[in-house]
Amino acid sequence: MKLPVTSYGESGTPVVVMHGLFGSGRNWMTAARRLADQHRVYAFDLRNHGGSPHVPTMSYPELADDVRETIESLGTGPVALVGHSMGGKTAMYTALRYPAVVERLIVVDAAPVAYPPAFVEYAKAMRAADLSSVTRRADVDAQLVEAVPTPGTRAFLLQNLIMDADGARWRPNLPVIESALPAISGWPAEAAGLTYAGPTLFIYGGKSDYVRPVHRATIAEYFPNVTYAEVPEAGHWVHAERLDDFLAALRPFLPRSGQDSLP
Repeated sequence: MKLPVTSYGESGTPVVVMHGLFGSGRNWMTAARRLADQHRVYAFDLRNHGGSPHVPTMSYPELADDVRETIESLGTGPVALVGHSMGGKTAMYTALRYPAVVERLIVVDAAPVAYPPAFVEYAKAMRAADLSSVTRRADVDAQLVEAVPTPGTRAFLLQNLIMDADGARWRPNLPVIESALPAISGWPAEAAGLTYAGPTLFIYGGKSDYVRPVHRATIAEYFPNVTYAEVPEAGHWVHAERLDDFLAALRPFLPRSGQDSLP
């Protein structure tokens, strides 16, 4: 399935950026605009998120196949593929399964491991919210407080709320996302035995526990040409929380037009 794409910049080496769970390409807008001074940046909306079609299933093999098809449709050749969280796992599996479309890989605060299922309560709370008579986002925010006590997280989730002449509704395909959460929290069995030999960078937040020292042996099995960059003051949403530090880690890893690729 070809995904919706928002592009930034007029020229430069191609960079694809991908969001995490309950996100969209818009989450990368500020970072993409900054990178667009030297790169042609493409922000994807992954299936059942953002402007992508609602489809009945959602797994990493399916997500990766969507990404491969969309990259091929750009006509740019292989890209620097950047993904955060769920998008990071999607990027990893895309590189492992379709290395011809990935010139280099950047994974933001994710590892190729299974995590305990998370965000189920968020999905349930969003689905349970009564949108029939709301006129303000604050009305929905109040309904999410019990399940989502952190204001910043509620604000992030509320970016998925559409309010227009047709009323209020959620943009993501919440029923399918909720049912897919065990697989999304996990890591696909189909990755067993695959490796990606291209340059790989894992950027992670020093205040996050998504990329731990214990994960490094597993990471190296899949991605033998790996390096790491820690953003000490960031949590899980590295590029949103500490954008300057994130870009300082990312930019040197991305090739510029006319320059040789990193080894």
